[in-house]
Amino acid sequence: MTYRELFRTHKVVRQLSTVQFIAYFGAWFSNVAIYSMLLDFGASPFIIATVAAMHLIPGIVLSPFSGSIVDRIAVKKLMTILLSVELTMTLGFLLINSLDDVGLLLLLLFIRMGSASMFFTTEMTLLPKLLSGEALVKANEIHSIIWSFTFTAGMAMGGIIVSIFGVKISFMIDGLFFLAALIILSQIHFHVEVEKVHKSILNSIRDGISYLKRNKHLFHYMILHATVGLTAFDTLVTLLADYKYKYVVAIPLAIGITNSIRAFALMIGPLLISNWITKKRILYVFIAQGLSIIIWAFVQNDFYTGLIGMFLTGIATTTIWSYTYAMLQDEVESQYLGRVLAYNEMVFMVGNVTTTFFIGIMASFVSLQVISITLGVAFLIVAYYYKRVFLKE
Repeated sequence: MTYRELFRTHKVVRQLSTVQFIAYFGAWFSNVAIYSMLLDFGASPFIIATVAAMHLIPGIVLSPFSGSIVDRIAVKKLMTILLSVELTMTLGFLLINSLDDVGLLLLLLFIRMGSASMFFTTEMTLLPKLLSGEALVKANEIHSIIWSFTFTAGMAMGGIIVSIFGVKISFMIDGLFFLAALIILSQIHFHVEVEKVHKSILNSIRDGISYLKRNKHLFHYMILHATVGLTAFDTLVTLLADYKYKYVVAIPLAIGITNSIRAFALMIGPLLISNWITKKRILYVFIAQGLSIIIWAFVQNDFYTGLIGMFLTGIATTTIWSYTYAMLQDEVESQYLGRVLAYNEMVFMVGNVTTTFFIGIMASFVSLQVISITLGVAFLIVAYYYKRVFLKE
């Protein structure tokens, strides 16, 4: 099945992809403004890492509850509420004026990213109820490609807008993206039966945990998917822009261009290798991911050669994300999808947060190159783990 065939035969996937495209574009568009604002305020590496982590922490804290909520509320209604919250919190960024307001920034980010995390879980719970097999894998790949493309375009355009008009205008434009996503979502018509749940949310959470305990093999799939968190490079890119690249281009442009180059690789990677991937061959994708990060580590201090290295780090990442996610989806019973995928999101976010704080803390003790090499070696360890656990037969 091709992407075009999937869009032609499944109208809802096509419509939801449009909403994804706009909402994700808005999310990445404001990231450059946030990190540029922090550097303008003179924020330390740890503060930058904390703000980066706050993009991820809500997924950890709220996941047990979000899964139960997703399993009991109509999909379209829930998605509308969540996008509305994201819009409101984004406009709240206009209130940030100095480092004294970092606490407010963290609160706004927590609420916005908590809503974004639940929105993601809602959509990824919906897809397996509409699709299966190859169509589901392709839908996951489309989601990843959209994420990557909007990351590319959002970061690039965000860097340009921040350089020309400043962070406040960027936040206002960002709000318009979420408003547009809400308008389009209101025009989509689909219906998925919500199973009647008689248990309380707490009992529903316990039931989901009991299901995981009865199916312990699912934890291996979660851990495998969470290893993508080792590519959480936001703090690394921001520090490289501040320490190295600002002598070549403006910091907002350095952040935007570097991230957009990687995201372009994230977007085209599946087009190059997704049809080649099998359960055995993905082992080599993990190895390639680790080696590409190590190569980037040796060239990252120079802005232009660093872009080449950054491009290499992104080619395999999307395929790893989509393939491991589909592996998990195929293993979970329908009535538990919302809860299990929410717990998976929690584990995934733990991986991202751990990587982010690791970078922020270690940046005060070792070079960014050493940190990058460590992340690359970690992927080689993941490849060994995959071989021992998933290919032991």
